[in-house]
Amino acid sequence: MMTTEYLKAVAESNQWWAIGPEMILGCAALMLLVMEVVMPKNQHRLIPIFALSAQLAVLASVLLNLDTAWQDQPLFGGLIVLSNVSQVGRVFFLVSSILVTFLAMICLPRSRMPRVEFYHLIMVVTAAMMLLLESNHFVMLFVALETVTIGFYILVSYFRDSALTLEAGLKYLVLGALSSAIMLFGIVLLYGAVGKVVINGVVHTGFEFPIVAEFLANNPDSFLGLAGALLVIGGVAFKIGAFPFHVWIPDVYQGAPTPVTAFLAVSSKAAGFGMLMVLVLAVFAPLQAVLVPVLSLLAGASIIFGNLSALTQRNAKRLMGLSGVTHAGYLLLGVIAALTVDWAAGAVWFYLFTYMLASMAVFGVMAYVAGDNDADQELDHYEGLAKKHPFLGGVLAVGVGSLAGIPPLAGFMGKLLLFVAAFQAHLYCLLAVAIGGVIVSIYYYFGWIKAAYFETWRPTHATTESQPIERVVTKPSLIGAFTLTVLALATVLLGFYQAPLSAWLLR
Repeated sequence: MMTTEYLKAVAESNQWWAIGPEMILGCAALMLLVMEVVMPKNQHRLIPIFALSAQLAVLASVLLNLDTAWQDQPLFGGLIVLSNVSQVGRVFFLVSSILVTFLAMICLPRSRMPRVEFYHLIMVVTAAMMLLLESNHFVMLFVALETVTIGFYILVSYFRDSALTLEAGLKYLVLGALSSAIMLFGIVLLYGAVGKVVINGVVHTGFEFPIVAEFLANNPDSFLGLAGALLVIGGVAFKIGAFPFHVWIPDVYQGAPTPVTAFLAVSSKAAGFGMLMVLVLAVFAPLQAVLVPVLSLLAGASIIFGNLSALTQRNAKRLMGLSGVTHAGYLLLGVIAALTVDWAAGAVWFYLFTYMLASMAVFGVMAYVAGDNDADQELDHYEGLAKKHPFLGGVLAVGVGSLAGIPPLAGFMGKLLLFVAAFQAHLYCLLAVAIGGVIVSIYYYFGWIKAAYFETWRPTHATTESQPIERVVTKPSLIGAFTLTVLALATVLLGFYQAPLSAWLLR
């Protein structure tokens, strides 16, 4: 009888409209493939517009229904729980996917690769990221995470006529499979430690977040539980690009198409940190005596190594990747602080939003500066950019300045919130490392601005090799200029006025 009642309760919890945004994205992604087959080839240019319109429509529906009727209720038999974090994640991933689609509309026409499948994968991966933050069960988490990862396997190596792209795809495949194996082994250990728990006559497995959290609270010295938690954290560390799980970043960022590099730098990192905060704050919180030193070591090493590696980097995409390792260190600082400071989790999301605005602005400029060889984007290609293309130079300066944390841009406020949270959490040593990292990062960030705004003196007898590299820069369209303007203005305005976003995130 109890089993019958349980199955009935599970059936009643299958509220499909609760995951309406994800379902609509998935259906729209399938519709793109149908449109490619049924529409004449001379109308295929409308397909990216349809993809962009579908994402904008889903974003509007999410913004109009931020407080859902199913919030904090276990759905689909406990596989999914909608929360404030999942709603924030939905908005973040949809905005990011819209901007990645915009970048793809700039870069894809230069190649001979199929285009419809690219937009299809963007939408599928975005829906999977949204489900990832809604997970309340390790099986659901792993399935959503692998959907994201497999999509990126294809996207990273999408320009298959480029040797660097194929190399990037192979490296991401091998290391991504390794990280998935590490995480899966950790999940298996957790299941072995927890086993099966009977509550009110119903059998619950060790895959459910609340069951695992309760077990760890009652058995904080369990070796299997601790080992499983650390292995799961290690698998997540690969996704966020934290040291020493960052080895894939420079080569993959350089070889991947620019829109995919932006997707990895922004959405993949945010998905990893959203998942990490759920695990650390809700599931593995009883193990914080061990997790805090481990995460502190990862944070400090990421800040130091990312900055030192970026100092001598001349390739723009590799520079963004290595600086992203540093940003992962700053965000880990916020995750650690969130264990003792209530509003620190909101500060992490605020930082991610500012990071998205600045990074997408920079990648937008890179998309216009990049030539036929997408992987070949050196800082020398930006010489004289501000003089020849002042609009692109201005957007680049705002984006790079925000990433460096220069006031009064949004990136400065994002770092300030994280540092205040770290101070309140008494993380003084890590805070000193982070401040030092900000100072060091100014060197390589301003080296990029210097290349765009200041002429480099060369002797009159200089050889051809020492002359600046001429690169034909694509002039932004009206929509492109509008998008970059919005990103730059939002970065500036958030530096002066944070109330609307911070009131939502820090509640």
